[in-house]
Amino acid sequence: MPIRFILGPGQQNDMAPACDLIRSIPADKVLADRAYDADRLHDLIYEQGGEPVIPPRRHRKYQHRYDRIAYKQRWGIEGFFAKLKQWRRIATRYDKIAANFLGFVKLASIMLWLK
Repeated sequence: MPIRFILGPGQQNDMAPACDLIRSIPADKVLADRAYDADRLHDLIYEQGGEPVIPPRRHRKYQHRYDRIAYKQRWGIEGFFAKLKQWRRIATRYDKIAANFLGFVKLASIMLWLK
């Protein structure tokens, strides 16, 4: 289950809020998919004493290693978003005000966590 949310505009790249999300959260391993394979994110994770479990993009010159067994646990992240989209209000984004939408995302997350 997620412990922090940041809501950004739809056209924004996910890398900008990703660094803010993991800042000041201690973690042994940080799991993410190929879209988050960036040197600045890797550096930030290493600075905090963690290990990035992010597969390298195919076009990188240096194909870094990652823990393939730990990467298989990423299904939990994908499963959370699949369950979150079962809430119609969130999946169709009825709320046009960002604060209201984020509030319902947090409420649905709490409901899923309590199940």
